[in-house]
Amino acid sequence: MTSSIDDIPLTTIDGGTATLAEYAPVKLIVNVASRCGLAPQYEKLEELQKRYGDRGFTVLGFPSNQFLQELGDTEKIKEYCSMTWGVTFPMFDKVKLNGRSAHPLYQELKKTPDASGKAGRVTWNFEKFLVTADGAVHRFRPTVQPDDPEIIALIEASLPSAPAAE
Repeated sequence: MTSSIDDIPLTTIDGGTATLAEYAPVKLIVNVASRCGLAPQYEKLEELQKRYGDRGFTVLGFPSNQFLQELGDTEKIKEYCSMTWGVTFPMFDKVKLNGRSAHPLYQELKKTPDASGKAGRVTWNFEKFLVTADGAVHRFRPTVQPDDPEIIALIEASLPSAPAAE
């Protein structure tokens, strides 16, 4: 599945173009929304970015107003994420997650079942898709915290060993 999602064109929050192939081999793809009650997850997402970012991991944030909880324009989203949560991980332009106009990336990601075997539509903000170094996609529902032990174990198993402390 990796090659099919790695080459999908993406628009960054600054209006540039990118593909997943340009980012770290281990990626946590999250649909985010500034006005959601789950927005405090931004803090834990940023902690993951800081903890593993230099070892081949990145969080990728995809704002969406599909659930009517995202700010109106990208400048406001960038300011909110930076000023409120100190977000440094890559962010993208707003996307649709479900329906006929869903972004091609989410059309592919939604084929992945969660731990209970359920695939299909994104149910709410902060749904997470972890793409490991071998290209496997793992799906976690919105209430699963970014630092959940299962997510951490998958990230750590996909990354090279941490450098020895001096």
